[in-house]
Amino acid sequence: MTRGSNTLSLAAARRIALAAQGFGAPRRPVTSWAPLGRTLERIALHQIDSVNVLARAHYLPAFSRLGPYDRGLLDRAAWGRRRERRLFEYWAHEASLLPLALHPLLRWRMARAARGEVGWTHVRAVAAERRAEAEAVLARIRAEGPMAASDFEHGKSRSGWWEWGSTKRALEWLFWSGRITTATRRGSFERVYDLSERVIPPAILALPTPDEAEAHRRLVQLSARALGIAAAADLRDYFRLGVAETKTAIDELVEAGTLLPVAVEGWRQPAFLDAEARRPRRIAGQALLAPFDPLVWERARTERLFGFRYRIEIYTPAEKRVHGYYVLPFLMDERLVARVDLKSDRQRGLLLVRNIHLEPGAPAETQERLRAELETMAGWLGLALAP
Repeated sequence: MTRGSNTLSLAAARRIALAAQGFGAPRRPVTSWAPLGRTLERIALHQIDSVNVLARAHYLPAFSRLGPYDRGLLDRAAWGRRRERRLFEYWAHEASLLPLALHPLLRWRMARAARGEVGWTHVRAVAAERRAEAEAVLARIRAEGPMAASDFEHGKSRSGWWEWGSTKRALEWLFWSGRITTATRRGSFERVYDLSERVIPPAILALPTPDEAEAHRRLVQLSARALGIAAAADLRDYFRLGVAETKTAIDELVEAGTLLPVAVEGWRQPAFLDAEARRPRRIAGQALLAPFDPLVWERARTERLFGFRYRIEIYTPAEKRVHGYYVLPFLMDERLVARVDLKSDRQRGLLLVRNIHLEPGAPAETQERLRAELETMAGWLGLALAP
């Protein structure tokens, strides 16, 4: 963007977006919380997903940006002892791990959930129709300590595992409302709930609660910092905010000079640039991106930025899949140049590459650099790359 101009080339916008997400910096061995914490602070959240065909989704964004790191650092920050806690679980983009400092910014959503105004239909119904049952569930946790849905007799199916029965719905409403949170994870990644005041550090709970307008401004500002450059829909999607609230927040941030209105070459939508965003001349490096990585989770933005149409095909019948079951885009420098269908075969200790699809015009060195990245990932996962 030249001085006095409010138009960015697509290439410049792409570099801004990549730098904002933490790509392009040299990778170094990560053995302490500090670099991992900076990555979490930069992108604001890691989405959680139950699919474990490669690795749990929340582990992958940090690997994509930092390279190999000790996953135990993330586990302890999310589900360790109270004095070790640096993260908490809540519904942000989707189910997410977030830095503790963001807790006050989501209390408005907790309050709305308590009133039955947000959450899935069957969760909202608890607020209107089953509060007494939820209070009984809460009382049991208060008296007996951390519990999972499978610990409640009525939360189990005949197979011994919980289904979306009344107990599970009550737990989810209490979770949405902020009265309970995840104390730890058990077995196949099942949530174990406890009272929030027994999990969240007292210093965080004592932080003042901003009003809804201020919380939305700060969340949109965090979204803009994480994205670098974005359309209004992208800013709204990051924390799944409302249309009207996001528009008001954007207008106020523009007025304050925190967001700069710009046009991006080829975009039909107006864009907003984080006033403090880095504007690098070049981005170098490579990374495999999880389907739930914040660089690519908003598929329309991915297509606008990279000309890359990306759809996850987990729920597509096998015979109708185009690229595979669990497909990771491969970022090389400033382009998405390939799609790689990966699976961890833990019994045989192998990282399986089930399919590779190169994008049109992928550079000649793509295969070589992709293999190097796959070998790095395999080592990080404690696997060997299958021949």
